[in-house]
Formats: sequence, structure tokens, C-alpha cells
Amino acid sequence: MAAGKIDRAQVADTALRLLNEVGLNGLTLRAIAEELDVKAPALYWHFKDKQALLDEMATEMYRRMIAGTPIPPDTDWRERLLAANRGLRAALLSYRDGAKVFSGSRFTGTVHADQMEANLRAFVDAGFTLQQAVRAFTTAYLYTLGFVTEEQGVYPLPGERREGYDVDARAEMLADHPLSAAAGPVLFEGYDEGFEEGLMLLLAGIEARFGAGSG
Repeated sequence: MAAGKIDRAQVADTALRLLNEVGLNGLTLRAIAEELDVKAPALYWHFKDKQALLDEMATEMYRRMIAGTPIPPDTDWRERLLAANRGLRAALLSYRDGAKVFSGSRFTGTVHADQMEANLRAFVDAGFTLQQAVRAFTTAYLYTLGFVTEEQGVYPLPGERREGYDVDARAEMLADHPLSAAAGPVLFEGYDEGFEEGLMLLLAGIEARFGAGSG
């Protein structure tokens, strides 16, 4: 395939497919070029470095997420926050190292703007200031990103548990610290339940801190 025959979308799509096979550390421009049957320098026509590629990958992940989990226009701020972050977690978990790809990346266009505007509008219409709306939604986003980063550290892919996270072995090792030992199942198991409980804590904290949107 000639360099002129590939575009940014093809490169990002190929990179996302390879991500599940090799992980972020193994995802090199050379490996992507080989998959596309081009020379590695051809990719530099589209991406100046790996971070630029990660930015496009994160953007494509977001495009797929909002296409797969649309939020109805009349959804209130609470349900928007829940739907957006549940959708984000599901999207990140669908790729090995998905959270690491997303973390620190920037969107390459304005694909995020429509949903961001609708999310902020729901908060402002409920009585939040714009600053409060941004702070609330950003905090929830960072919670989700951090949660999935840790979750994928234990389960790189669903059902694929990383060595060293056996809670029984951990409990034996921490036998002299009984509360810490007993915390293992809460820390390293039941991620679905843990994520939902964290979202409920966030909602309660937003309402308690800002006192808006409680009507």
C-alpha cells in the first residue's frame, strides 16, 4: 500500500486493532506500518510522533463511544453524569490499555463539543454555575479514568487477571495488618459494583458541595 493510499483514519483504526494484541508498550509506528504494508516513515505524513497518534486514537475511541451510547437531549444532569461515565468506562475497557491511551491525550477535532455542550447545559439549567458544572463533570471524568487505569492494571482485558493480584495470597502476606488484608476483595474484585458505588459517592458529593440541582 503506497503512502498516499493511507489516511489518518486508517492508521488510527489499525492502531486500535493492534492495541489489544500488543498493548500500549508494544504499539510502535513500525508495527502499525507493517500491518498497513507501508514503510514507517509514511506514517509521519499523518502523525509527527506517537503522542499525535495517541491523540487520534483517543478521538476515535470517543467517536465510537458517543455513537454507541447516545444520551437523549432531555436527560437531567444526574443521569447525564452517570450515562457519560458508564459509557466512558465501557469504551476504555474495550481496549487493552484503553485508559492509558486516553490519559493525557487531546481530541484532534471538535467531536466532543456537542456532548460537552449538552452536559454543561443540563448542569447550568439545573442551577449550577458554569464553573461548578465544569468542576463536577471533570471530577467525574477523572474518577472514571483513574478507576479504569487501576482496573486494567489488574485485568488488562476482561477475564485476563494479571499475576500478583491473588487476594488470598495478599491476605496471607498482610496477616499482621488485618484490616488491610481484609480490604483485598474490595480493592481488587467486584469492579462493576465498586465503580457504581463511586459514582453514587460523586453524585452525593456534588449535591452536598454545590447545593444545586437538588430540586
